[in-house]
Amino acid sequence: MFVQKTTSRRGDKTYVCYLVREGFRTEKGPRSRTVCNVTALPEEAREALGLALKGKRLIAFDELNLGSALDYGGLAVLDDAWKRYALDELFSGVPDPRQRRLLKALIFSRLLFPCSKLALADEARGTLLAAACGLEQETFDEDDLYAAMDAIGTRWVSLEKQLYRKSQSEPVRLVLYDLTSVYFEGKGPEGLARYGFARDHRSDRRQVLLAVATDAEGLPIHIEVLKGNRGDARALKGLLRTLNRRFGIGQSPGEVVFTFDSGMASRVNLDAIEAEKLSYVTRLSKAKLGALLKRLPEDRQPELFDSTRLVEIEHEGRRHVIAGGEMRRHRDRERREVRLVKAEAAMKELAATRRKKVDPQKLASQAGRLLDRLKAHKYFDYRVGGDGKLHFSRKQAVIDAEARLDGWYLLQTNLPADAADKGEVLSHYKGLIEVEAAFRELKSYLEVRPVYHYRVDRVRNHIRICFLAYWLSARLGREFRARGETRRVPTLLRELQQIRVGSLRVDGEPLGRLLTQIPPQINKTLSRLDLLPLFSKPPVWAAL
Repeated sequence: MFVQKTTSRRGDKTYVCYLVREGFRTEKGPRSRTVCNVTALPEEAREALGLALKGKRLIAFDELNLGSALDYGGLAVLDDAWKRYALDELFSGVPDPRQRRLLKALIFSRLLFPCSKLALADEARGTLLAAACGLEQETFDEDDLYAAMDAIGTRWVSLEKQLYRKSQSEPVRLVLYDLTSVYFEGKGPEGLARYGFARDHRSDRRQVLLAVATDAEGLPIHIEVLKGNRGDARALKGLLRTLNRRFGIGQSPGEVVFTFDSGMASRVNLDAIEAEKLSYVTRLSKAKLGALLKRLPEDRQPELFDSTRLVEIEHEGRRHVIAGGEMRRHRDRERREVRLVKAEAAMKELAATRRKKVDPQKLASQAGRLLDRLKAHKYFDYRVGGDGKLHFSRKQAVIDAEARLDGWYLLQTNLPADAADKGEVLSHYKGLIEVEAAFRELKSYLEVRPVYHYRVDRVRNHIRICFLAYWLSARLGREFRARGETRRVPTLLRELQQIRVGSLRVDGEPLGRLLTQIPPQINKTLSRLDLLPLFSKPPVWAAL
């Protein structure tokens, strides 16, 4: 079958004609006959016939259907990062290949759709998670996921060491360290769940403490799960030993600076750090700032009204830097005013409560506990009068003295000035924002809380899975920030899930795969982050 072009003249006009001809042989040689005059066909039919003659397959529209369309975009970014960072090596010590694939699925799910182990199989049905992790031909339930999670318990030290080697090409020079709490629904496991200082503001729940150390860019180095009533001072000593023994951090004097917040700035901790000949930067309490200023002679009092200045003071052999800013000033003022208003309203309600018989000691104790709970005890005087009524008033002198220090905070360091000027000391401390970001991502984006596990090992391993997901997120975040992206990685990945992979079918038979059209705004993001090549064609592992 072939198409022959012919021309003919009629009068003064030339006509072009396209003929579909069929070739055949006779005794006298090859011959052909006209099958169809293409020119006589409608334009659509001519186009279809031309494609058919070129070997293209033509399908009736009503026979074509979309078999499935599964979320893919964020998963594509994670799968690419997993390969680039060679993270399959992490679980090489887990003997069961299926468990290694399940661990990968657990980590990916934390970043894309955090959920319980029981819900994971259901949540994954609308995505290509199983295919990306090599699980598309397998079924799994929560018991399989628990068994895979249990497999990392005895291998955790090795896993952390591998992560450290993959992310730190040079020795770490700055370690940022902080604590947060994670509460339980229910009693939690015996031996770990304790009532303690609740950073989650859930003092009614038992909790565990998470101690996280990161580098200067917020990339996590180490996580420790501690009893919920563990003191900050004891936690820091354990960290120093672990970082030294596990990663070799702090083995040489002066090679690393530890930065931590005021809760761990006890005399015992600071002495322990100096005994190891380590450097530190920490923030002291507002009360210590006020006490330091009172002890200074008038000629050495800093000009605290200028929030753009850094004030350096050496007092009693200690080097201090006083820093602050307008945003912090407004925050301190608003925080105090909220506490005052809430406490005043609560005290009025307590004072107005009718009682058949007044016990002055009990009523005063109730008022004290109320002010403690609202963090406003230092702002009020209160007493129970002879008339059996509760009387209270603001300590205006205390409030005014605190207001004069709004926006300011006191840093202490043992770094000499030639090793770090006052600006560098402040920069070291501001790095703690990265640790706070790690906590926000662990607790909010990755939904490490609330914890429902009832075995100590599974609580630890659940948190470790979240830590592995955060490590992957932090590595990607470092790359994305270098290209101008400011959003959190989990937020971005979940937005990219709008990009889907669909399967085309003809009369129920698979025809091929295709990507859905990428929205313009997402396309701009992918271009900026140099991720467009990941979406040039459907993934080879998407067997739809």
